[in-house]
Amino acid sequence: MANATLAPTGTWVVDAGHSKVGFAVKHMGIATVRGEFTEFEGTLEIGDDLSSAKARGTVKAASVDTNESQRDEHLRSADFFNAEVHPDLEFESTAIEPIDDETFRITGDLTMNGVTNEVVLTAEINGTDVDPWGNERIGLEVTGQINRGDYGMKFNQALGSGNMLVADKVKLALDISAAKQAA
Repeated sequence: MANATLAPTGTWVVDAGHSKVGFAVKHMGIATVRGEFTEFEGTLEIGDDLSSAKARGTVKAASVDTNESQRDEHLRSADFFNAEVHPDLEFESTAIEPIDDETFRITGDLTMNGVTNEVVLTAEINGTDVDPWGNERIGLEVTGQINRGDYGMKFNQALGSGNMLVADKVKLALDISAAKQAA
């Protein structure tokens, strides 16, 4: 069945305590800086037909954490996330399509720094199981890539080598554990 769902039907709510919303960006063209957002929420709604599935998520921009406080403050500033003016990063899917038995493509709108653009993410289902408290859970790895300049994040500095201080390409990596909600 081409439209059969890849995950059990129901509404799945992200368990932030067992999930991570991460990113990676090249610094000076030679090193990778990784970070994460520590405050986020999300849901995945799966019906009998994958075409009706929806994924939504909200991330608090001010919760950015790269393990370096000065850099984090700069990322919260108007040069990047402008967290005071645009406190939330929001994602809402517009289409979810199967790639194979365990992987699907999620197309949706990402709003960040007051700008909305379409992004395409790849989600791989790691499995489902029941936790010791009787909650059905699903695990997903979600990856994608954006260009930060598309979201008005133009801050940069050219280096003598020709490299830029901060790359435009940002890789996204989300490890999601979600619990099925009671019907």
